[in-house]
Amino acid sequence: MKTFIVGISGVTNGGKTTLAKNLQKHLPNCSIISQDDFFKPESEIETDKNGFLQYDVLEALDMDKMMSAISCWMTGSAHTEGPMVQERAEENAILIIEGFLIFNYKPFDTIWNRSYFLTVPYEECKRRRSTRVYDPPDVPGYFDGHVWPMYLKHRGEMEAITWEIVYLDGTKSEEDLFSQVYEDLMKELAMQKALQNLLYNETAVSLPLEGSRLSCTQK
Repeated sequence: MKTFIVGISGVTNGGKTTLAKNLQKHLPNCSIISQDDFFKPESEIETDKNGFLQYDVLEALDMDKMMSAISCWMTGSAHTEGPMVQERAEENAILIIEGFLIFNYKPFDTIWNRSYFLTVPYEECKRRRSTRVYDPPDVPGYFDGHVWPMYLKHRGEMEAITWEIVYLDGTKSEEDLFSQVYEDLMKELAMQKALQNLLYNETAVSLPLEGSRLSCTQK
């Protein structure tokens, strides 16, 4: 079974998790790994000079554990050779990895088949953030003093990225975002499937010849 890995990143409250879950409902054989599940305990989170907990940095996340989870998924979904190759060539195990810093973690650079980044203007982002309940809760000034500056910093770091990232307008409706990404993924998956079938057909043509030579040798 072939694997297809999708990255969904973006600004806080940009709609990453919602988009990932909507896609999972409609994509076959699809799993999700969320970066938010790998935050370290609050006792291990650093505090800056203003007293703000530094949650919006890679150091606040157990990225080794996240990498292990992805590796386990890839190992479990790896294709096997044998009589079922033709059937499996038509299947894809899809993994959606969603999180606010997944494109800033260098060891992930080579795993993406498709990458998306949700953007939302400052005012809308701040409004959405104010409606969410966090544990621990945001203290006064946390968004302007830590969250938004870190977003701008990490967004700037992404300018050095060499692979293609599709930027999405996070102010669009859930339905519009889903339709845009789903259609794009269907095209990518179709292209991958066509390539897999081509490779399989080339292999299938060569195998009987090998078998014939073996039979002749055995006589």
